Amino acid sequence: MEMEQLERIASLIGDASRMKMLWSLLDGRAYTATELSIVADASRQSTSMHLSKLVDAGLLKVNSQGRHKYYSFARQEIAYAIEAMSVLMPPPTQVSPVKPQPIKYCRTCYDHMAGSIGVKLLDRLVERHYLILEDDTPAITETGKKFFHDLGIDTMELLSLKRPFARACLDWSERRFHLAGSLGNVLLKKLLEEDWVRRVANSRALVITAKGKQCFLEVLGLAV
Repeated sequence: MEMEQLERIASLIGDASRMKMLWSLLDGRAYTATELSIVADASRQSTSMHLSKLVDAGLLKVNSQGRHKYYSFARQEIAYAIEAMSVLMPPPTQVSPVKPQPIKYCRTCYDHMAGSIGVKLLDRLVERHYLILEDDTPAITETGKKFFHDLGIDTMELLSLKRPFARACLDWSERRFHLAGSLGNVLLKKLLEEDWVRRVANSRALVITAKGKQCFLEVLGLAV
């Protein structure tokens, strides 16, 4: 039974059009069927069929708002799984001498920060003993609780949630871990709110502002 379910999931996400739709949802937004049909370069009828299968399988959920229906991941673990699948891609054969592509330098991975900067951020939090990695699972220290409190993040409240407090999410472009879970989510929200980073329209890429560069250096000793 378990193997049959796994085979069904693999078949669903193995379709090129459906994978394009799932990949586009990694920016954390909900999309209409029309928007997803453009992403997948598929007809509306075909898109409707694909979305029905993904909803029936529990991979996506749909919410109605007025005349429109919006599709998003049914739970965050599905987003993590889609992101992690990209690690299977072969690494680039050549190292580019220019600055990494924006999507690889700093981006969102569903609802948290990823890319080169996301990986460096987790590294620095561990180096400063704000977090410790236990079997690749981040755990907060007393020093870390104070650090995040000073940033305006209530870690005690996050620890009381049903959602995992912190996860080490494997980054597809860096092949190393970045910070996910409720802490990763709230940290990204705080960085956006404080204008350390800004979203790029129609992209998962994030831009680090001049304020952000200064704050990353002052608060974490991290040059970005």
